[in-house]
Amino acid sequence: MANSDSTLAVPASSSSSPLSARKENVTPASSKIAELTESRQELLNRIQSLKTDLQSWRCKLDGQVKVYRDELSELKKSLNVEVEQLRSEFQELKTTLQQQQEDVTASLRNLGLQDASEETKEAEDAKPDNSEENAQDLPKDSGKDTE
Repeated sequence: MANSDSTLAVPASSSSSPLSARKENVTPASSKIAELTESRQELLNRIQSLKTDLQSWRCKLDGQVKVYRDELSELKKSLNVEVEQLRSEFQELKTTLQQQQEDVTASLRNLGLQDASEETKEAEDAKPDNSEENAQDLPKDSGKDTE
């Protein structure tokens, strides 16, 4: 029986060690699984929170982009209207200046003709007066020229 006891004793002692080791390994593994599950859940919560924040941020950004586009569109329309007004005003000014230039040119031509006409009239008016003086001066002048 000693042989039986010794064989039983050895397996009994050897089988108690692996069971206790398994029990020790089982407890930390379950606690690790629980920790990992908890950590996983925290990460999922954080990811969900980040997704929500990202969606909120995108909505706000889309809203701001829409507002800015609308403002830019209004500014563009306003600017185009002002540019058209300026073009129209400049065209009117150009036309007015051209008309004034033509008027001034015509006036200068008329003045030039009138001046020439006035000078001719003045010369004609002055000739009878001058012709008497010239008539008196002519013999003297002609005599001086001959000398």
